[in-house]
Order: sequence, then structure tokens, then C-alpha cells
Amino acid sequence: MVDTPLKIAFMGTPDFAAVALQALIDSPHQIVCVYSQPPRPKGRGHKVQCSAVHLLAEQHAIPVYTPKTLKSAEAQAEFAAHQVDVAVVAAYGLLLPEAVLQAPKYGCLNIHGSLLPRWRGASPIQHAIWKGDAQSGVTIMQMDKGLDTGAMILKGEIALDAAMTASKLHDALAQMGARLTLSVLAQLAAAGAVDAQKQDDDLSVYAPLLKKQDGHVDWAQSAAEIDRQVRALNPWPGVWADIQGQRFKILETRLVTDVQLVAQGGSVLNKKGHIACGQGSALHITVIQPEGKKAMDFGAALNGGYIKVDAVIE
Repeated sequence: MVDTPLKIAFMGTPDFAAVALQALIDSPHQIVCVYSQPPRPKGRGHKVQCSAVHLLAEQHAIPVYTPKTLKSAEAQAEFAAHQVDVAVVAAYGLLLPEAVLQAPKYGCLNIHGSLLPRWRGASPIQHAIWKGDAQSGVTIMQMDKGLDTGAMILKGEIALDAAMTASKLHDALAQMGARLTLSVLAQLAAAGAVDAQKQDDDLSVYAPLLKKQDGHVDWAQSAAEIDRQVRALNPWPGVWADIQGQRFKILETRLVTDVQLVAQGGSVLNKKGHIACGQGSALHITVIQPEGKKAMDFGAALNGGYIKVDAVIE
């Protein structure tokens, strides 16, 4: 139990943040208000929908605020009027001005999905897998006016094996972030302060917002690099290539071991779905999705005439 429950403002938007909000709702602390991105059109029907955090807060009768910006004096005054002890921020989507950062008694804590200072920015979870990191994790940090530059309070680590996908890592880090946040808040409630370590800026790496083009496969890369790309970029932006003039999504792959070959990158080598890649390597495409069709295994795509042996994937 917490001796002195904290008054908290929670600021977040997607599922990743909703996990932490649920943990706070279940804790002894008081959630005074929730800030989230405004409702926006989503899905094929472009129906306006509230964020995961917004919906969860409403279910628990917590006041929700959805300003488009926090730069105005009115928005900053409204936030300060809540008189919270601390703000907990997770994938909110808006930069916090200095006035907002300083309004809570103990400032603003951020749940960041990487082992800072590595992978500052918008897509740390995907980049950790894509670039072949041996581990990822969560950092609870004290926010400052920089982009993920604040002092680090607490970290948790998770190993990245050859089966790790962005979806699996996202879910694991969301749970880890919630647990670590409760630990930091317990310390803050008991002692009125937490220890924090300054980041080494020289070790920082930036993970930019992902774009659709990031999903295009370059078959000159090694099979291992492409396999990581597939695991990192599904479901968004998705990994894709053009085959016989038609666009395909590549949903699942598997490395082909002990292969040395000389073939043009992207060549379909056989009916098993082995594709020639760079550095004499090969990749086995296991699940593929033709544009406008359902996902299917490689054999079904071959039998359906969507792809042929000796074709070159671009």
C-alpha cells in the first residue's frame, strides 16, 4: 500500500498507454484527469473514434481533455488548475511546453519504450527489432523540454530473440512500463523524490516516425536483415514488394540456414518459397497477402498463380 496516494494527471493515447492507465486506476493513487489526442476518423469507414485511453477513462468516469495543442495560455492554465502531484505520460503525441512540464508538484514522468538513450523518438519498439538489438526495454524518465532527453529514473530489460515481433514486444513493454511506473510512484509517494541519472547524449540514437516507404523490401540486404524488417514493421507500415506487377504484403518469414547461393536478389528459387537475398543468403516467405486478397501461405499463392518460380520480386 501507498502511505500517501498521489494526485495524478495521465497523458496518453494508444493501447500502449491504456495499459499503464489501467494499472493506475487499479492503484491507490487518484487519477484527477486524463489528456488524450482528439477523436479522429479511423478504419475503412473513416468513422470518428476516441483513443484507447479516452475510452478507458470514460469507462471509469475520469474527466478527459483532448486539446489539439498545449501551447496556448488557456490550455496551460487549464492543466495547472488540476493541481496534480505528478503527470504520467505515455505515447501522448503532443510535445509538452515548459509551463506544462513544471505545473505538477513533482513534474512529468514519461514511460518510454526503449533503453534510453538508445532509440529516442517515435518508433523505438520497431527500431530495436529492425536494427538487430540484442535487448529492448522501458525507461521511466523525468521529462524535460527535449525529445526523450530527460534524466532516467528506472529501467527494465527484455531480450530480443529471433522470434520477437513488434506486436509481441509492444505488449510486453506496455506491461513492463505499467509495473515500473507503479514502482516509481510508490517511491515518490513515500520519499517525495526519486533518484535520476542524466542521459549520455553521445549514445543517443533517433527512431523517426515510420513511413509507408519504410516497408519496401530491398532484396540486396541479407535475409537476416529482411526477416527483422518483417518482424519489426508489421502491422504498420507493413512490409511489401511488387511481384509480377502486383503489390504483396509479406507477413511472415523464416530464415533459411546453411545456404550459399548466387542468384539475383528477389529471385523466387523454388516452390518452397525460398527467395534469394544479399550476401548469398535466402529467406523463406511463409505468409503472403496479394493486394485486395486474404493472407495465404506461399504454396497457396503459387497454386493461385499470384507468383511463379524464377520470378523476381521487386
